[in-house]
Amino acid sequence: MSTQPTPSQRHYWRKSLAITGWLMLVWFVVTFGVAFFARELSFRFFGWPFSYWVAAQGALVVYVLIVGVYAFLMNRLDEAHSLDEDA
Repeated sequence: MSTQPTPSQRHYWRKSLAITGWLMLVWFVVTFGVAFFARELSFRFFGWPFSYWVAAQGALVVYVLIVGVYAFLMNRLDEAHSLDEDA
C-alpha cells in the first residue's frame, strides 16, 4: 500500500535535487574543467607548476566549500519545511 507524497514533500524533493544538481555541476567543472585548462598555465607558483596548485590545493578548497554550502542550504530547506532536528 503506497501513499502519494504531499505537495510539500514534492517541493522539498525537487529543491533537494536542484541543490544537489547545482553542486555536482560545480564539482564537475572544478574537477575536470579547471584542472584540464590549468595545464595551459605554464608559470611556476611557489616553485611548482600552477596546474599542480589548481589540482592539488585549489580543488580541495572548493570541495570543502561544496560540503559547507550543501549543509547550509539543506538546513535552511529543512527549516522551511519544518524538518529541522530541533523541532
